[in-house]
Amino acid sequence: MLSDLFVRDFRCFAEAKVELHPDVTLLVGRNAQGKTSLIEAACVLLRLQSPRTANRAELVRFGAATCLVEAEWHGKRLRHAQSLTTRRLALDGTTCGKSADYLAASGVVVWMDHRDMNLLRGGAEHRRRFLDFAASQMFPDYLHALRGYERALRGRNYVLKRDAVIAWKQADAFARVMDGFAQVLWQRRAELCAALQPEVAAAHAKLSDGAEKVRIDFKRTSDEDLSLFEALLAMRDEEARLRSTAFGPHRDDIAMRLNDLDATTFASEGQQRSFALSMKLAQAHVLKKSSGEAPLMLIDDVFGELDTHRRRALLACLPPGTQKIITTTHLDWADTEMTSGAIYRVEQGALMRGLG
Repeated sequence: MLSDLFVRDFRCFAEAKVELHPDVTLLVGRNAQGKTSLIEAACVLLRLQSPRTANRAELVRFGAATCLVEAEWHGKRLRHAQSLTTRRLALDGTTCGKSADYLAASGVVVWMDHRDMNLLRGGAEHRRRFLDFAASQMFPDYLHALRGYERALRGRNYVLKRDAVIAWKQADAFARVMDGFAQVLWQRRAELCAALQPEVAAAHAKLSDGAEKVRIDFKRTSDEDLSLFEALLAMRDEEARLRSTAFGPHRDDIAMRLNDLDATTFASEGQQRSFALSMKLAQAHVLKKSSGEAPLMLIDDVFGELDTHRRRALLACLPPGTQKIITTTHLDWADTEMTSGAIYRVEQGALMRGLG
């Protein structure tokens, strides 16, 4: 379990320490007091990425030079220090030069918040981020392939836009680099969706009392018989018009169906909420199976928005032994079992144990 979470100069916190309960830790307070920043710190510590921003400089408290996050994880001391430009990692006091080595020693994480509804309401980029966050924790080769693909894509798009007459030889060189990374991303995304599908169906059946059936499938952008390089060669006229890369993993999606209809179009708000919850529950179960340990659940202001049935079903569907850190503005929804763990009040970047 994660314990003794300590932050210094992280977001709005000058300094704070949370003694995390092995089952449930509740962070209670009004909006914009710092609750979400604490669970963001836990995510950054374990996964080296924030679900809220891609700009790591935003993590450093205004006026400070560096931020620090550290905690115990299964007996190991994890430490993450971040300046505006650099990052330093350590395991048990020893500097860790490679992020891959650090991540191999840390835990798996599932993040839940109100933006999960964008899995159905939003565009394909939200569903790709869902795939990327899970796949990067499951497959050792995924994050390297994703970063390599993104660098080559930026280079190719720059070439397509740069000159009045496109330098196709240079664009093709980037396409060949992208092709190798794309094969890894397509294979891993397909494997992830295949693993998620039965878990999504099982979770949704419990959330809907078996009244509805759901299905997800990986939706890649080009013919599986063609390599990315071959597909891009066939799209030359369109790319010359668009001045951007027309196909590739950056256009992938997840097909989401509810009772054989497109859930992104035909599902009601309640059905969409259940589907989104099912996706995150499925992610938790798949990550547990792949890593052998229950993920840390970071749940940002979700329970107060759920009715009693969905709240109970969500808790019942979590993998056994899951540690949960939950933010909330109030505890009206919480029963005695939920409040038997650790409770902290968060107010203006300060922590107080209990609700007194």
